Parts: sequence; structure tokens; C-alpha cells
Amino acid sequence: MDDTLAIQQLLEKESASWRSADFQTHSDCWHIQPYSRILVSTPTGETYDVPPALMKDPNAKMGDGGSSENSQYQMCIKGDFAWVNHDEVSVARDGRKTYSHEIRILEKIDGAWKLVGQSVHMYKSE
Repeated sequence: MDDTLAIQQLLEKESASWRSADFQTHSDCWHIQPYSRILVSTPTGETYDVPPALMKDPNAKMGDGGSSENSQYQMCIKGDFAWVNHDEVSVARDGRKTYSHEIRILEKIDGAWKLVGQSVHMYKSE
């Protein structure tokens, strides 16, 4: 499979599994490294440095249903390393939408792409 397609499928699976609280699928998308980092900023200016281990924790507070849609993919793939930026719209079960610009850091581990870090910047849609 083409790396671009494999990465896009992984990111869509990771986004959807977080929203649906499918822990095992979500966990399988990640490979935590000593240098992994997850930074999240909110529309109100708050910033969170999320512990990367949370991505592999079955007790993590995940989504409670709904869906997500990623778009505007831009990728830089260099061998077994890649960074991707994209937009995401998450829709909660009650219809509430959350918008974000995301930067994802990936590595190919044993032949499969895995997330090792990300920066998520939520914003209010106009």
C-alpha cells in the first residue's frame, strides 16, 4: 500500500476510534517513544500537555459516540518518518461540532505507520 494512503487511513482510524471510545483500535494506532509529546490548545487559549501514555491507557476519557472527518491533508514523508497536517471536524452524539487543525508525527514501526506525537489546535468555526 502507498505510504500516503496508509497514513491517511491510520489517521482516520485513530480519529474515529477516539470519538467512539474504541480503546483497542485507538491504542493500536500509537507507538509511544521517550520523545513523544501531545500538545492541545483550546479556542479559549488554554493549553494542555497531555501525557502520551494516555493514548495507550484503557481508562482514558475518550469520546462518547459521534463521528469525525479529516480533510486538507498535507504530508512530508521521509523514509520511516512523516509529519502530517490536516483539519478535523468531530461531531458528538448530540450534534455538537469541534473543529481543529492538527499536526501529527508518525514513524514506521515494524513496517506499519504509528503515531508518536501530535499537536491539536481547536478553534471556533465562523
